[in-house]
Amino acid sequence: MEDVKITTAFVLLNTDAGTEAEVLREIKKIPSVAEAFLVYGVYEIVLRVESTSLTELKHTITWKIRKLDYITATQTIITS
Repeated sequence: MEDVKITTAFVLLNTDAGTEAEVLREIKKIPSVAEAFLVYGVYEIVLRVESTSLTELKHTITWKIRKLDYITATQTIITS
């Protein structure tokens, strides 16, 4: 059996004030999101996203995460 290479990224999110908990609930429904945390500082939410390819990762971040209501900005860090 061939090992599947997992691509991991950390996504830092900014949200509209007061919407963090609602956004976190919706994000946790996305299957590729392995972990999601409310944080204090420059960002409101930090995610660990896993996928089997960069294409899948891009799709998840662009079309599933960034399209959610109340997200104002994202910063993606892809691991190597």
